[in-house]
Amino acid sequence: MRETFLDKKDNKNSLLKKTILFLCIERGEQSIAVISEAIGASVPTTTKLIGELMDEGFMIDLGKSGTSGGRRPSIYGLNPAAGYFVGIDMRNTHCSIAVTDFKGGLISFQDDIPFQMEANEQTIHQIATVVRTYLDGQNLDWNRVMGLGMSLPGRVNPLTGYSNSYSFDPNRPISQILQEDLGVHVVLENDSRAMTYGEYMGGGLKEKNMLFVNVSWGLGMGMVLDGRLYYGTSGYSGEFGHFPLLDNGQICRCGKIGCLETGASGSAMVRMIGEKLEAGRASTLSRKYKADGRVNLNDIFAAVRSEDILAIETVEKLGINLGKGLAGLINIFNPQLVVIGGKVAVAAGDYLMLPIRTAIKRHVLNIANQDTTVKRSQLKQKAAPIGAALLVRSRMLGIL
Repeated sequence: MRETFLDKKDNKNSLLKKTILFLCIERGEQSIAVISEAIGASVPTTTKLIGELMDEGFMIDLGKSGTSGGRRPSIYGLNPAAGYFVGIDMRNTHCSIAVTDFKGGLISFQDDIPFQMEANEQTIHQIATVVRTYLDGQNLDWNRVMGLGMSLPGRVNPLTGYSNSYSFDPNRPISQILQEDLGVHVVLENDSRAMTYGEYMGGGLKEKNMLFVNVSWGLGMGMVLDGRLYYGTSGYSGEFGHFPLLDNGQICRCGKIGCLETGASGSAMVRMIGEKLEAGRASTLSRKYKADGRVNLNDIFAAVRSEDILAIETVEKLGINLGKGLAGLINIFNPQLVVIGGKVAVAAGDYLMLPIRTAIKRHVLNIANQDTTVKRSQLKQKAAPIGAALLVRSRMLGIL
């Protein structure tokens, strides 16, 4: 593993250097005087630390500022070429990979790479092979990779590298296996939180209080509160899909009845349309349902694009249910921003967003909602892998 000052947790100078890098991530390029005041160190000490960071390749001199009048100070910032961070978002049958530079800029991205995710050690070794193969194909030097972040659906403990869905040995975390295979820092994260962090850090957002709702096969959520990703006491915050909101008698995959996920997710949409088709409802999906006994999400999205009434009505129903739940969250958290992302949100577009906004207006307290913006994800499919990559950088800098 490439050893740098980032690996030294107890050294005072290392902590100050990390603080300087974090400052540049959060506020952009700065002068020595501004950095000195922000980190609480003298100008000579700050000058020395920045000089060392430049020698180590983490910062660069960006020249004089554009300030008019007087002596213009030199401005310093992150060196994009200091190294790469890799993010991989794992799903059941495919994955996506993003590579960022040290400053957080996207270098490379690929979606829908075929991969069968299973809970065994062989699969984890195969993930390492997929990542290396991808970088080789992009002509990116693996020796410049500083860390790998991997997002997974379900409950994930990023501190232990344990996934409730895919870990197979309590004494051998997934992150440890990947770290041994790849020789770089590895961080695991829940997919909804990775998407949240990607949107927050990689999407150029300025809001310090935001909620990200992941509408995919399931329903999840991530939270940024006061500028920090929120985990809760045990690291399992954001289980928005299991809020007991609906009186539909449906058993959720968690075993409870009436969870929001049973009426506001991709799996709910497949079930709801299947029930209507079984009852004889006319639709362009009828032929596929009769032939296969079911329809999948891609079938439904295609039907929405062809303006199939049943598909559109079902998406609208999802939006109404989701909007009710979001109204409750807005009343509780009073966020600046709510971002709707995930596969269903990306594919359904305004067919989902319009009923969400209508339901929010109907059920929310106006005083809690007047400063809240609701919008669709900017990064779309890129959110999770970019977020996973940036999470590694933040953990190495001690931000999270």
